[in-house]
Amino acid sequence: MIKLDIVNAVLAKLEGASISRVKAEQAVETVFESLKNGMGRGQRIELRRFGVFTVKPRKTGIGRNPRTGEEVNIPPGKAVRFKPGKELQGLREQ
Repeated sequence: MIKLDIVNAVLAKLEGASISRVKAEQAVETVFESLKNGMGRGQRIELRRFGVFTVKPRKTGIGRNPRTGEEVNIPPGKAVRFKPGKELQGLREQ
């Protein structure tokens, strides 16, 4: 599924509401930008019945280049983690 599929789903759901494709695209883009900005600030994002996005620090370390075998320093960073909600966890069982 891509962003266009989500826009089309919004249009299909709001078919009788006379919403334009441009407005639906803007709404979907606004939601994604809000999520991205929140995670950029390190905030926890909880979407009920869907899941929780958290940003966790990643440790520094020493890795190895698989081609040359040379050691490479891995800088500290941040990683986004997702924990699915109960409804999404139920999809695995089907």
